[in-house]
Amino acid sequence: MSETDSAGNGPMVEARGVVRTFRRGRTAVPVLRGLDLRIADGEFLSLMGPSGSGKSTLLNLVAGLDRPNEGEVVVGGAPIHRLSERRLAAWRARNIGFVFQFSNLLAGLTAEKNVALPLLLTSFSGAERKRRVAIALEIVGLSDRARHRPRELSGGEQQRVGIARALVNDPALLVCDEPTGDLDRKTSGEILDLLAALNREQGKTILMVTHDPEAAARGSRTLHMLDGQLSATAEAEAVVA
Repeated sequence: MSETDSAGNGPMVEARGVVRTFRRGRTAVPVLRGLDLRIADGEFLSLMGPSGSGKSTLLNLVAGLDRPNEGEVVVGGAPIHRLSERRLAAWRARNIGFVFQFSNLLAGLTAEKNVALPLLLTSFSGAERKRRVAIALEIVGLSDRARHRPRELSGGEQQRVGIARALVNDPALLVCDEPTGDLDRKTSGEILDLLAALNREQGKTILMVTHDPEAAARGSRTLHMLDGQLSATAEAEAVVA
């Protein structure tokens, strides 16, 4: 099934005929079955689906963490399915920001040092790294918490630090895997407000996997994964529910 972008912009992400199969012993387990996807530059796409439907596999392919068995994955004009491991790692560091269900902060580091971690893979000077960290923390509203360690931060603040870390390289695409799955409803709303603002005000393209229909509704479009294919139909939504 082919899904095209609904916004008027060109694609940030384009997957064509993507097949991904895993092996369990001698058995081949198909996960993605000739999937097509387009995400417009500047779009906020929500992706829903039951466990095992292929959501995380698709996320990993778009983020350059995995490769398809067949088909093409082009992100920001780069055919990432063709890149060597070394070039793919460098591309990922420049172009992808990851936001996870758990903030995955290092307990012994302050917020600003956690945010700075992706910059260790770059050639930026110390002054430029410091500037970028300060900007990222300001964007998420935590400039006054820069010297605090994770244990001194609330769950929502920790997730904001995780988002700042995802932003520090000014990536073209934010890939969010259940970013509110470990938060209460109020804090979830605050994190979703922040993601929506990043999309609206910073022009960040966002691909977000979520099980929460209220979270999905924050996106400009919602697609549903089912048996390795994409759908925007109410029937797929009913299956997910």
